Amino acid sequence: MAKGKIEIFEDLKKKYVRMALETNKYATTAKAAGVHPNTLRKWMKEYETEVRDQMEMEGAALTSVEPTEKDYKKKYEMAMKLLGEKELEVAVLKDAFKKKNSL
Repeated sequence: MAKGKIEIFEDLKKKYVRMALETNKYATTAKAAGVHPNTLRKWMKEYETEVRDQMEMEGAALTSVEPTEKDYKKKYEMAMKLLGEKELEVAVLKDAFKKKNSL
């Protein structure tokens, strides 16, 4: 009976390792599992090879750990947009401050 429980826990750990590999979001996966990220990393060390092999046999795609040029461009564009919004916000606040002080 105890052996059945162990297998259930092992399968559950492998499920979360697979989720982390598929999404490449380790902190989010650890949170979903209700464990500390270090615990998930420990599971990754233990089961990653086995889970990757299983995923390859199934033809499941893994997310690339290395960001692509497209990813960098998208992040750059988002950062520039946010920077522009912040610059506009600062200009509006400076203008409001000047108006308040001139009264």
